[in-house]
Amino acid sequence: MATFNRRKPKGNVTQFPKAPRSLRHGLRRAPPEAATADDVVIRRRRGIYLLPNAFTTAALFFGFYAIVMAMNLKFDQAAIGIFAAMVLDAVDGRVARLTNTQSEFGAQYDSLADMVSFGAAPALVMYEWSLRGLGKWGWLAAFVYCAGGALRLARFNTNIAVVDKRYFQGLPSPAAAALVAGFIWLMDDLRFVGNQLTWAAWGITLFAGLTMVTNVPFYSFKDVNFRKSVPFIAIFVIVLVFVAISSDPPKVLFGLFILYGLSGYIIFFWRLLKGKPVSIVQTKPEHDGAEERE
Repeated sequence: MATFNRRKPKGNVTQFPKAPRSLRHGLRRAPPEAATADDVVIRRRRGIYLLPNAFTTAALFFGFYAIVMAMNLKFDQAAIGIFAAMVLDAVDGRVARLTNTQSEFGAQYDSLADMVSFGAAPALVMYEWSLRGLGKWGWLAAFVYCAGGALRLARFNTNIAVVDKRYFQGLPSPAAAALVAGFIWLMDDLRFVGNQLTWAAWGITLFAGLTMVTNVPFYSFKDVNFRKSVPFIAIFVIVLVFVAISSDPPKVLFGLFILYGLSGYIIFFWRLLKGKPVSIVQTKPEHDGAEERE
């Protein structure tokens, strides 16, 4: 058999002896048992928390469900789908905080789901129900609402660290969606057809879309501490609210969100008359408790 000479190293290249087999085996990756606690934490952070994102996915589903129901001309079901998405959207953030499962992925996923459920879905449902008959003016109003929802969510994500936590900057997108969906649900319950209320629907859509991008302050209820004890009358009031909603959901829910949609303008003009700052964007850092006591 022919033999071939191995190529010799060029120049004065130093040849290092191979490491012993036992040492080469020791250089292999350590078994999982040898991983440090920091490595375990890093691996866990790469995952996705199931519980809060499950609620977000359910909210996204109901937003998509509302669009499908509107395409099938079942507008009462479409409105109910948007309200169901509202309830789930209110729950997912609280679940994440209570279970200490907040994540950047969850925040971004929640914003994208909100854009579908409270931005695109109400605009499309309103357009299919009533605005289609207005031609160009109808789809332009629907687009103003959809764009207002996108701008509202983008501003909320960027200004979250510099606004007064007690107020929202502009009408929240779930409340704007409740105005649109509540109007459709109420009129459908009263047996009104969408083409009979085209200009009313046009006005509601523009009001909700434009109010989302204003600087009008809306109370956020974030300073309400549910862990503190409350008077007995507070529980009784909550029971009355649930009874009122269950007695006639379309009328009560639409009435509540009309009041909330107007409350921001009441706060705005009240601050203006009192000479208080109208903007809720904080330009100075908040004082801590020690400085306040001094």
